Amino acid sequence: MTDDPPPNPALLPAGFVDLLPPDAEAEAAGMEALMRVFAAHGYSRVKPPLLEFEDTLLSGSGAAVAEQAFRLMDPDTRRMMALRPDITPQIARIAATRLADAPRPLRLSYAGLCVLASGGARESDRQISQAGIELIGPDSPEADAEIVALGAEGLAALGVPDVSFDLTMPPLAPALMAEIDYVPDERLALMRALDRKDAAAVARLAGGLAPVLTELLHAAGPAERALAVLAGLDLPPSVRVLSDRLAATVAAITARVPDIRLTVDPIEFRGWQYHTGVCVTVYARGQHQELGRGGRYRSNDDEPACGLTLRPEVLLRAAPVRAGRTRVFLPVDVYPELGRRLRDDGYATVDALGPVTDPAAEARRLGCAMLARGDGIVALD
Repeated sequence: MTDDPPPNPALLPAGFVDLLPPDAEAEAAGMEALMRVFAAHGYSRVKPPLLEFEDTLLSGSGAAVAEQAFRLMDPDTRRMMALRPDITPQIARIAATRLADAPRPLRLSYAGLCVLASGGARESDRQISQAGIELIGPDSPEADAEIVALGAEGLAALGVPDVSFDLTMPPLAPALMAEIDYVPDERLALMRALDRKDAAAVARLAGGLAPVLTELLHAAGPAERALAVLAGLDLPPSVRVLSDRLAATVAAITARVPDIRLTVDPIEFRGWQYHTGVCVTVYARGQHQELGRGGRYRSNDDEPACGLTLRPEVLLRAAPVRAGRTRVFLPVDVYPELGRRLRDDGYATVDALGPVTDPAAEARRLGCAMLARGDGIVALD
């Protein structure tokens, strides 16, 4: 009989990682750069807790992410709690309770960590960071456009290249299908075919809607072309209202950000369980993961709202590498005020904790590119 070796202390649960230098600093700096953009447009920052009671966190819009939540029991109250898998439902709760009397439009921003019960393709996908904005109160194309415009400005501040915003209207396909009395199995099969973008299956299953749905499947692409296809179709009044709102939102976005790259997928609905209007997914060329997503929904108390949630760790993989602070080694005999001046100038200073025989060698060992001498600094080879 042999004893199992003790686990490696560096071993973490699947889906969780340590973020080490310089990546941790880069992510924090990127997140704060986003928050500065949001604050400059009047979005006030809130900080909801990581853990809440299950029956409040996962109610309302939070019900859509209930399957992604870790649950545990509160040892004090014996009530079930959940770790947040998404911050947006918490903002909805705050707006409807603590900020119920705040003037509308209510503009809120947030940044923090979320924990998912199961992850995606990447090893770190069970612990994710989010940074975002929510605009609560108005229901207009201009409000939707503001959310997209601020997302574009934030990504520009990070230097993320080749960004595109893909717009969709999740209620449109269900509204079209409601015009025909499909039996439940037929409706489910048709929704699966639309989800897979299977034009042949849609043509076979959609009956009288087949020409319209097939046309909409092929319309996905640049916004101008997709909207032209929508405008040329004979749509029922309930669906035309949705199509017109999508077109008005595109017009409001391009008026605010003329050079933005917009695409439209008129009947995409996958992953938009609680959304009620125009939605957006953010992509960057060469990146397999989406950079963020958001859209229009009904907040708590059925209040209109729209928002955008960005993924800082994904953004920073798409953004140019930011140089960290240049490190300067300070031997014990340098002028004290030199360190303060260097830090004010953007350097990172590393103090010697005692006499050093070879300051240059010690500076290199500690990852410093510069060495302080007297009242100045010199570069190390």
